Amino acid sequence: MTTPAGPEPVPAAPGAAGEGTWVVLPTYDEAENLPGIAAAILAALPAATLLVVDDGSPDGTGELAESLAAADPRVRVRHRLAKAGLGRAYLDGFAIAIAGGASAVIQMDADWSHEPFALPSLLAPIVADAADLVIGSRYVAGGRVENWGLGRRVISRLGSIFARVVLSLRPHDLTGGFKAWRATTLAGIPFDGIHAGGYVFQIEMTHRASRAGARIVEVPITFRDRQVGRSKMSRRIIIEALLVVVRLRAEEIASSWRRRRDR
Repeated sequence: MTTPAGPEPVPAAPGAAGEGTWVVLPTYDEAENLPGIAAAILAALPAATLLVVDDGSPDGTGELAESLAAADPRVRVRHRLAKAGLGRAYLDGFAIAIAGGASAVIQMDADWSHEPFALPSLLAPIVADAADLVIGSRYVAGGRVENWGLGRRVISRLGSIFARVVLSLRPHDLTGGFKAWRATTLAGIPFDGIHAGGYVFQIEMTHRASRAGARIVEVPITFRDRQVGRSKMSRRIIIEALLVVVRLRAEEIASSWRRRRDR
């Protein structure tokens, strides 16, 4: 799939059934999950467009996505040559959705950790013009995590707290990837300035949206660990998150110092 050519589409206001909404679904070795999760997404938002962004999965996920697209015009596929990080897959998908005229863009995982039936409530503040970014949050009242061991719970919670304190951000769940964006807000973030290729991408995008003045709200979700396939979490990803958060804060301090110097 290629980015549409010609005049830039004018997006309509997003609707509760998903009109104008694109759901960006990165995949890597998700052949067992894709058919079910795709059907559930389109059942929850029947008027939405589902964009599968596959990073050259060796298990045939990309080919399976093509068969789904051939059977349903609401499904589109972006093939990437190789695995290059979750953040890069999302940025690729975001660019295609924006160029395709999306008014709202939802990002979510393909492994059932993000529940498709929660999509309408995630989109609702965008539809009501009450938010520019909606975070599906595990760490607000009503949100919870299931099927995680204590170690992973602690790492995730402390990661969000660390980023929240260091970057002076208000949202409680900064490492989660279940989000709905107003397309104009997303388009206002310079993608070529994004550091992160892994899960810290979630922190960085929320940070940049916050600094741009976006209205950010959190809605509670239940996060369930994947039942099929293997988690992509690793020690390298955790270290990357810590380093990028510190780097973002250092860049802000340096920028503030330069402004005071140049006055």
